[in-house]
Amino acid sequence: MPDPAYTHGYSDAVLGSHRHRTAENSAAHLLPRLRAGMRLLDVGSGAGTITADLARLVGPEHLTALEVSEQAAAITRAELRRQDLPQVRIVVGDAHDLPFASAEFDVVHVHQVLQHVTNPAGVLGEARRVLRPGGIASIRESDYEGFRWYPDSAGLTRWRQLYLRAARANGGTPDAGRRLLAWAHQAGFTEVTPSASTTLHATPEQRSTWGAAWAKRILAPPLADQLRAEGWADAAELERISAAWHEWAAHPDGWFALLHGEIIARA
Repeated sequence: MPDPAYTHGYSDAVLGSHRHRTAENSAAHLLPRLRAGMRLLDVGSGAGTITADLARLVGPEHLTALEVSEQAAAITRAELRRQDLPQVRIVVGDAHDLPFASAEFDVVHVHQVLQHVTNPAGVLGEARRVLRPGGIASIRESDYEGFRWYPDSAGLTRWRQLYLRAARANGGTPDAGRRLLAWAHQAGFTEVTPSASTTLHATPEQRSTWGAAWAKRILAPPLADQLRAEGWADAAELERISAAWHEWAAHPDGWFALLHGEIIARA
């Protein structure tokens, strides 16, 4: 089953933002359950920074990273090479039809992937298949409709409206965070521990990084190309939204919180 278009794409602005992700800030709900020697599958390894952290925890020879295309796998590969972790196995494949044997892994880690796939419950079903009995699936997904910011900004409100429209048109689920428990149940998991977390951008440094990233991302392909091609926004409006991000980032009281849903599901 083909996946929808990846709404974010792989621009420098996107990858720069994603490289701020670590196991500590993005997989804290999983870390107490890991130990050296666990066979871990990282589905949608992306920028590779979380992958690298997980590899050091379980042992790089025990970690397999999966990406949907050679282009995406090359991004992970480059980061692991930079961090001197060549032992990690990197595989190109479809998360809906994992190219692994049943019961091959102790842990399946999925971070910010289900919001972009065609059949999230199907992907979780595949995760359940490749887990050994008693193994765990760790999932974390954002809920864009739960994002909150201050001060109010018409530009940022319009940004979210456009992003939600584009993501849904691409077959994605941008409010995935709230759906994880339901998808896990649909996939046949019966022992599921749900949780939630937030990411806050409120210091001058955090505002500068987050605001600059989205000021660029709203102007970059594929998102900007899609918005213009569909007639949902023109170049001038996208420039205004970009400027709104810079304005928010420069505000001394600027505050932006991202909501994430999480689950640990036991096979």
